[in-house]
Amino acid sequence: MIIPAYLQKGDTVAIIATARKISQEELNEAIAFLESYGLVVLLGKYVFEVCNQYAGTDEQRSEDLQWVLDSSSIKAVFFARGGYGTVRLLDTVSFNGLLKHPKWLAGYSDITVLHSAVYNLGIATLHSTMPINFHKHESATASMMQALFGERLAIEAPADMHNREGKARAKVMGGNLSLIYSLSGTVHDIKTDGSILFIEDLDEYLYHVDRMMMQLKLSGKLSKLAGLIVGGMTDMKDNLVPFGKTAEAIILEAVQEYNYPVCFNFPAGHIDKNMALYFGKEAELTVSKESVSLAYL
Repeated sequence: MIIPAYLQKGDTVAIIATARKISQEELNEAIAFLESYGLVVLLGKYVFEVCNQYAGTDEQRSEDLQWVLDSSSIKAVFFARGGYGTVRLLDTVSFNGLLKHPKWLAGYSDITVLHSAVYNLGIATLHSTMPINFHKHESATASMMQALFGERLAIEAPADMHNREGKARAKVMGGNLSLIYSLSGTVHDIKTDGSILFIEDLDEYLYHVDRMMMQLKLSGKLSKLAGLIVGGMTDMKDNLVPFGKTAEAIILEAVQEYNYPVCFNFPAGHIDKNMALYFGKEAELTVSKESVSLAYL
């Protein structure tokens, strides 16, 4: 796995928008924050464009994405916000430039499709908070910068009643469950064997969480994991006729026949305390009665 160079003061970074639209006002604070670390911040040509709900047309967003992938001077890319739209760009860009000039791609939610595509190329990425959310939780933003500047990344979490104890040492991968599900059967589909899989989601019906977990199980993505980390399963919804299981119960049922550690309510995902996770780097996951820890090696 290729680990991009860690940031140093004076490096150039970029902010682009590949999904939902964003305004200058919404980005000003994030730009100032990155500059406070001594970074030179470039903005995508079309970052403030608007096309319905998107930050510009597919062609405009694709052009900005191709620009950062090809750049030899940009050392990290921050995706302004999530929403929907990045998957529409995957077949319109070439990743050859990224292979020549590896750089950190930082974001979560809709950016899961890029995490998956780039993981399959053998390049590590960073699952982290996004510029529109930099102000929401100091610890989350601090963990992102620590990771990008190469400081040791270790995350502690309290025990959860649904956890399954154990230890695992493997590369971490994954992202938003709905986006992982959406890539099934495509060239960007993830191969999970031997990995620690991280999943999280927002605003989903419980029956659909079950559908997605069954897809992961039936496609073999759950059987050979080293471990499973479940982040925020936020604002789950139910039908008028209750589905009858919580998101935690649905996930535990899907993995009940496999023997590896599982933890819930890990501080990452669609929550304010969205701690940074390297995807593609090896870590040690320890799930005990007292606590959970994920320490990158």
